[in-house]
Amino acid sequence: MITVDGLTKEFPQKEGENLKAVDNLSFSANAGEIVVLLGVNGAGKTTTMRMLSTVLQPTSGKASVCGYDLLESPQEIRRRLGFLSGDTGLYRRLTARELITYFGKLYDMNKSRIKERIELLNSMLDMHDFLDKKIDSLSTGMRQKVSIARSIVHDPPVMIFDEATAGLDILTAKNIIRFIHTCKIEGKCVLFSTHIMREAERIADRIVMIHQGRLLKQGTWEEMKIDTGKADLDDIFIDYVSRCDDIKVIEENELD
Repeated sequence: MITVDGLTKEFPQKEGENLKAVDNLSFSANAGEIVVLLGVNGAGKTTTMRMLSTVLQPTSGKASVCGYDLLESPQEIRRRLGFLSGDTGLYRRLTARELITYFGKLYDMNKSRIKERIELLNSMLDMHDFLDKKIDSLSTGMRQKVSIARSIVHDPPVMIFDEATAGLDILTAKNIIRFIHTCKIEGKCVLFSTHIMREAERIADRIVMIHQGRLLKQGTWEEMKIDTGKADLDDIFIDYVSRCDDIKVIEENELD
């Protein structure tokens, strides 16, 4: 449901040279699958996800979501995509119900459909105690539930989570992970970015490792353990980074 082919994003710098935040990245994610985009801070995860969510345009390369091209059909992609990050902004003066309703209208949903979805989300996320309270008065965990609800009010087949558990307490983070597994059970395509190795171990069907904007390695955790001979994902990641650095040194020496 997500296909990325040679995706590249460059940002101009004051010095005159462009910074490649994402460099010729290719991977895919399927329905009913949790794919984890794994890399250290600054690896290009957020830039990749912002391109897939149509917030940023790629410098080059192609990508599609549910068969729709990133550049040719951005509106169709937005209709089929739910996006959640760890710092999602919410309108503090609205109640949770008002905010979810507002986003439902942005997706051209009619009143009856919005009401139906809110009732379902209210039950699924256990928001009964604060659904009609203003966002400003809610705890971090409550706000994150509202963020989830506004991201999926239109029932999208594809979910993107960009560092969605970063900075959250253990209970709130657990709610996010539980919701991600629910998405998988419902047959949705899930793309989840993190720099936390243990998090990737717990939820990933497949792992896409990126380093300095480039694809480092992709596959299942079990495949990576066999390939490296290591059992810990921290050690596996470091092993692949070391291999990548060794290749760069060889290439630089050949150029010299």
